Amino acid sequence: MAKCGACGPGYATPLDAMKGPREEIVYLPCIYRNTGIEKPDYLATVDVDPKSPHYCQVIHRLPMPNLKDELHHSGWNACSSCFGDATKRRNHLILPSLISSRIYVVDVGTDLRAPRIHKIVEPVELFWKGNVANPHTSHCLGSGDILISCLGDPSGNGKGGFILLDGETFEVKGNWENGEKVPPLGYDFWYQPRHNVLMSTEWGTPKALADGFNPADVERGHYGCRINVWDWSTHTHIQAIDLGKGSIPLEIRFLHNPDAAEGFVGCALSGAVHRFYKTEKGDWAAEKVIQVPSKKVQGWLLPDMPGLITDILISLDDRFLYFSNWLHGDIRQYDISNTRKPKLVGQVFLGGSITKGGPVTVVEDKELQCQPEPFVIKGKRVPGGPQMIQLSLDGKRLYVTSSLYSGWDKQFYPDLVKEGSVMLQIDVDTERGGLKVNKNFLVDFGKEPDGPVLAHEIRYPGGDSTSDIWM
Repeated sequence: MAKCGACGPGYATPLDAMKGPREEIVYLPCIYRNTGIEKPDYLATVDVDPKSPHYCQVIHRLPMPNLKDELHHSGWNACSSCFGDATKRRNHLILPSLISSRIYVVDVGTDLRAPRIHKIVEPVELFWKGNVANPHTSHCLGSGDILISCLGDPSGNGKGGFILLDGETFEVKGNWENGEKVPPLGYDFWYQPRHNVLMSTEWGTPKALADGFNPADVERGHYGCRINVWDWSTHTHIQAIDLGKGSIPLEIRFLHNPDAAEGFVGCALSGAVHRFYKTEKGDWAAEKVIQVPSKKVQGWLLPDMPGLITDILISLDDRFLYFSNWLHGDIRQYDISNTRKPKLVGQVFLGGSITKGGPVTVVEDKELQCQPEPFVIKGKRVPGGPQMIQLSLDGKRLYVTSSLYSGWDKQFYPDLVKEGSVMLQIDVDTERGGLKVNKNFLVDFGKEPDGPVLAHEIRYPGGDSTSDIWM
């Protein structure tokens, strides 16, 4: 490997990444759609350096030039997958809009602390060149191009296709997938070239989920249940692994070690984490390794409340798995030294739908003796539940935000929409396991200049455990 002056972006290995510098700023998309505030979504830059006079403050806001985009997740133009290419730089953040289907390309290379818009890919480009819409996850490829998964077609129906952007010009090149077979639904994806595979997941039909969750839509087949397996070299769909009707598999993560032929997926509605793995005969299979039991409740949408596992991630050393239960209100840490038998080693409650004194009464609970207390930090009672998570490179700090998606926030946590979301920080015991809230850290997006806003996914300028893939 070349000396690092001559290397491309990111790190040579996941373990090298763990020795990377401490995060000083983070980027978060902030969403005004569904809040009643007629302002554009924006990209916030937040100072997370404890030595800085602006610690826990939004230091820059980049508004988008349109209303109601629903910024959601973000990715990079280049990451550790291009580490061997010294001509590549990680200097553009890719911001797909879940509802408008625009893709914003944001220049963070000119001024890390004050991003600016570099290019806008209009929805019509996705519609015409790929017959796809509702872009979600973006990952950079070793080739230098950018791959983005989509949820639907231009009419709002489900379609699990992909769009490819040129990594230099950011022009839409067309679809990534080949062949007739395209899954009925799409969402997240991860790839592992050493095993010639890409895995994608399924959320729901865009027109069904756009304004909220209707349980009847699960029965109608509008929500997903499969991991879709793709041949990496031919870009063809080769297998579907059924995780059970109405499971809704969302975030999917391979282990970071590029030789590993296994990983985990979190299923929102079934409250299960499945381990997927390559079998001896060369195809792929999945087994349930964690089950969060639903709680029997009164005063809620349904008589059984799932945990609603919405985000999961794996530490860069492949030792710990973390996930959030957006409805139950807890974040969990599992030791995955044995991937077939994850062991719960840390748990912390940060709000949720079952707190004491709220509208919901728990009548039967297989895990807790009593309903948790409301979560209060710096005198603020935090609305909503823990949702997006991001881990520091060294694995010692877990950042958390509380907004899932504006249409669902409005339905499940109306106070969250009124008061705005928060970003919190959890201290992680990386020796024995264990989670503890940092009581000095709070970013309150209820205090933003244009009014309370919904902050979503968290990104570090130098890459992180959910953006970078090693080849």
